[in-house]
Amino acid sequence: MPDKENMKLAVICSSNMNRSMEAHAFLSKKGYQVKSFGTGDKVKLPGTAPDRPNCYEFGTTYEEIYQDLFGKDRSLYPLIYTQNGLLHMLDRNRRIKMWPEKFQLSTDQFDVIFTCEERVYDQVVEWLSTRSPVDTASVHVINIDIQDNHEEATIGAFLFCELAALLTSSEDLDNDIDELLHDFETKCQRPILHCVLFY
Repeated sequence: MPDKENMKLAVICSSNMNRSMEAHAFLSKKGYQVKSFGTGDKVKLPGTAPDRPNCYEFGTTYEEIYQDLFGKDRSLYPLIYTQNGLLHMLDRNRRIKMWPEKFQLSTDQFDVIFTCEERVYDQVVEWLSTRSPVDTASVHVINIDIQDNHEEATIGAFLFCELAALLTSSEDLDNDIDELLHDFETKCQRPILHCVLFY
């Protein structure tokens, strides 16, 4: 397996906002070559009620989303988007990259794709399985379920980083991965899904 400077990683959640961006920031600080994506139809963030999310198109910049919610926050009492951490999260995101990216529009190839929930894993596997082949490069798609909240996103970033370190330490990942994932699953007490697909 390539070392961490050469291994290409992707981290994917639904909206490319919380879980994937927390892991993107953490893995990047640790020296990994990483990109992050979402798989949803739109970027969805909590609104003033559960049935009224804030929805944006992929490609809307984090700055634009920040300014929109900042403006809405000023008209609300209490300051909902300040208190629930959305503005803080968007501030972090806009310092990492310009906008949320949709995985299905990416032409990048990765050695490992980490997903943050089973539904996203299924979407990634389906997309990679049904598109026209480009070449025979393989990709390991690995899912660890991470709840979509700030605390879990931080824990998820640590888990993905620890797992990435295990993967890069293997001299023969294709032979070692089942045992590595089994041991890691036991250690982290979370079910792990894994498959190998081809570009």
